[in-house]
Amino acid sequence: MKTWIHPQDPYRMNWIEGVKEWGTVLCPPSLSVTVTQEAREDGSLTECYIFRNDSSKDVFTSRTDIGIYTPFNDSYDDPETCLIHRCHTHIWCGGESSWVMALRMGACPPHLGLALLAGSLCGYSVERDLSKISNDRGDFILHPSPLHLAPGESYTLKWVLFWHQGREDFRSHLQKYGLTPVKADRFVYFSGENVSYDAGKGRKTLTSPPPGIIGPEEGEAFFRILVLPDLLLLAERRCRFIIKNQQFHAPQSHLDGAYLIYDNEEGHMYYDARYDYNGGRERVGMGLLLAEFLKRQNLPGLEASLRKYRTYVCRELVNPSTGEVYNDAGRDNAYKRLYNSPWYARFFLELYDLWHHEEDLDLSLCILDDYYAQGGDRFYAIAIPVQMILKALSHRKSDQYRMERHFVKHAEFLLERGIHYPPHEVNFEQSIVAPAAVFLLEMYAVTGEERYLKGAQEHIRLLDMMNGFQPDDHLFENSIRHWDGFWFGKRRLYGDTFPHYWSALTGLAFRLYGRLTRREEWLKRGENSLRGVLGLYAFADGAASCAYVYPLTVNGQNARGADPYANDQDWGLYFALKELAPLK
Repeated sequence: MKTWIHPQDPYRMNWIEGVKEWGTVLCPPSLSVTVTQEAREDGSLTECYIFRNDSSKDVFTSRTDIGIYTPFNDSYDDPETCLIHRCHTHIWCGGESSWVMALRMGACPPHLGLALLAGSLCGYSVERDLSKISNDRGDFILHPSPLHLAPGESYTLKWVLFWHQGREDFRSHLQKYGLTPVKADRFVYFSGENVSYDAGKGRKTLTSPPPGIIGPEEGEAFFRILVLPDLLLLAERRCRFIIKNQQFHAPQSHLDGAYLIYDNEEGHMYYDARYDYNGGRERVGMGLLLAEFLKRQNLPGLEASLRKYRTYVCRELVNPSTGEVYNDAGRDNAYKRLYNSPWYARFFLELYDLWHHEEDLDLSLCILDDYYAQGGDRFYAIAIPVQMILKALSHRKSDQYRMERHFVKHAEFLLERGIHYPPHEVNFEQSIVAPAAVFLLEMYAVTGEERYLKGAQEHIRLLDMMNGFQPDDHLFENSIRHWDGFWFGKRRLYGDTFPHYWSALTGLAFRLYGRLTRREEWLKRGENSLRGVLGLYAFADGAASCAYVYPLTVNGQNARGADPYANDQDWGLYFALKELAPLK
């Protein structure tokens, strides 16, 4: 099958476009496969795959021995193409209760769904065209659960493809086909919280279970709930680890005082001048985390470590006179990157909030002035501290007014562009949409102008399409991201990263939207999104991982697991502290 188009779709989107044809089967040579299709009057399509052992020996399979290509059209061209001709594919391989919810990126129905009717799925793999680097999620391969077939015995896998109108309509279709998604208030809990869920045998409540994984009992649908230590304890462990293992000390080196990558597999720090492994850029997240934690409690060596890092940043990564932010130590700006500036402005602003030194506020202001002088008002930067700096400048009215003018000009550009996003380091993705939403929401909070709220709602609508509700802490309310493990990890693997810390940007957007509109459901979804990334820090010794690559294999290479590098991930824990453990 090469095309699947809804007959009334004005855009004529083909939902199953890929390198491999839909329904292509991989299986051991000892098995034969028979494939049948049946179109139904309601526009749905049933597909049946029957695997038969034609050999004289028993056949046992492992998870990836059998695969069926299901290339949902999940790729990233220009945003205009994406919004009407591409889909976000939310996959759940939960044994007998498996399904796929494909949502058009622009949120316009109809959407496509898949529900398993017979058999069991244990996971999925992806095959990617690496020439497209970060702009194609790849062809999906669904894997039947491991099976045993005696000679002459057969096994049936059957599913239905159906049209739906969105998330809630998709749920109703699942129930119609006999699949009831596992229900829980959330899938990441903290120690001391009661865990409540329904996996098909009635609502259960576990009183303050210990940290660890909670899974199904016999007869229940598959799910995975993660119970973590208390958030402050989680952050404390992480800060201790950074101080001890990720700050470089060598007075003769440009990197003296830097927070660097830590290789959990080999047990040492690591640096490379390549962009995503260097001594600058996203790794400022470690400094932000330490500053935010220090507002709540101190640890031996924490303040000294943070002060040494500040010295490093001022010496190597920022020009305090001009506000220029460099890409790497040694004031190396051979590669100019606008993303860096707001991050370091935020870092100095957090130091000002912590220590109340005007010099830090001056540096934050200088960096943002330089950012806007470089055309930052036409860029979708991440984590611009709009409300934070305007509040901090309340005693410096002329500076506050100048910064307001920067922000207004930036907001006007975002309103003018709407959802027609310019491509950035990836053509179209969640961390372009979420910063636009957050920026406009912050401007609404500052000004009260309804047009900013209205503009933000368009971005919120698109972010909603990127989040799934699969009953697994890796997936539930985590936004689709599929390239970070390659650029920041040791394994250099493309493929879905569930979770990845920038998914928390959606949590920030949902939470802020919920507060400003007084809508509890968005506050709850935002909290679940923020919690969803915290599995990256679920290491007893305080280590962390930059990305969890979720598919079983990527281009044939074993994939599922946490990447060994602790690299840039601490933004997620920093955001969680700010939102979920606010200062009193």
